[in-house]
Amino acid sequence: MAFETETPEKPQDRLARLNSELRQASAQEILRAAITREWPGGVTYVSSFGAESVVMLALIAEVDPSLPIVFIDTGMHFPQTLDYKDEVIARLGLSGVRNIMPNETERKVLDPRNMLWKTNADACCALRKVRPLEPALEGFGAWITGRKRFHGGARISLPVFEHGDDRYKVNPLANWTQTDVDAYLEEENLPRHPLVPQGYPSIGCWPCTQPAADPSDPRSGRWAGQNKTECGLHVERNERPRVF
Repeated sequence: MAFETETPEKPQDRLARLNSELRQASAQEILRAAITREWPGGVTYVSSFGAESVVMLALIAEVDPSLPIVFIDTGMHFPQTLDYKDEVIARLGLSGVRNIMPNETERKVLDPRNMLWKTNADACCALRKVRPLEPALEGFGAWITGRKRFHGGARISLPVFEHGDDRYKVNPLANWTQTDVDAYLEEENLPRHPLVPQGYPSIGCWPCTQPAADPSDPRSGRWAGQNKTECGLHVERNERPRVF
């Protein structure tokens, strides 16, 4: 007797279903759906341990503190970020954090003096962030991000669920405002990144991050003076600039 097999849900149908069902859901509901129902054992969070990362990390800790969490150690982080990462991991009891780094052989060839950021920021991001992440995501059907619409730029129209490069993205904080972020930090008494009080509302690698020039634009201190607003992690492969 022949058995009927369930037809796999097409990405566009799954996106439509999830965005319809969870468009107005809380971040906790979105995370629980992603982690326990949609991609059990097959989802990770990619964290910079930057200015607002502790919010998502705390929400994840409520659902599953052992969730795999990828930290891209670019070799260019502020020392404060590395210390803060250790503090947050201990505070929240996160047991699934894994550090990934650029390929050292490739780095020695392409950026032997660690000065590539001065001449080609896109190439530096590709070397130190984008390419190391690709193998780290192997085996995962989806990854969680901390992006929010109020950060502006390409994020203004950010949906809760996306699909690209054969993988889903989950944006539980897409609907959050700065007020929501500040309120959650206060309610949960979460530790703040030590650079935030110094005027850094968005924190990446030290050569390309400075205090925000425009207080109303949290990312105005990133790649200041350049026509660049994203490192490339959230840009699909066929849309990334050719750098090498």
